[in-house]
Amino acid sequence: MMKSLNDGYRRALLALGAAMITLTPVAAQGPGALAKLEPGLWQVRMADSDDEPQAMCMADPAMLLQVQHKNAPCSRVVLNTDAKGATVHYTCPANGFGRTSLRVETPRLAKIDTQGIMGSTPFAYRAEARKVGNCGGGRIGSARR
Repeated sequence: MMKSLNDGYRRALLALGAAMITLTPVAAQGPGALAKLEPGLWQVRMADSDDEPQAMCMADPAMLLQVQHKNAPCSRVVLNTDAKGATVHYTCPANGFGRTSLRVETPRLAKIDTQGIMGSTPFAYRAEARKVGNCGGGRIGSARR
């Protein structure tokens, strides 16, 4: 009886530990693909679209994980992270949610695949994010279209 109680307790602790690691923010998980991205002025261009690219003055590479919900206070759950990228699910209270996979090609180029709900409208697209320079006069962390 004592052995099974200890085994159950051990399994519960392992499960709790795994959940804690999963819920840790992307940036807090140590160096990885996102840490390779350079801060500065980035342009996000939607694939298969003639729309103007979106400019982002980025200090935190994790901003590329929620381009659709830029500047919104969202919580993130890391689904996967490795040396080439990350996949997260994020939730923005009263504003929707999304799931984004980001693949780092170089410190100045990343590929984004995202989908979710913004307000009550669904979205799904692929995009390319490219560093185009330094932020000038704008505050780092802001985004503009």
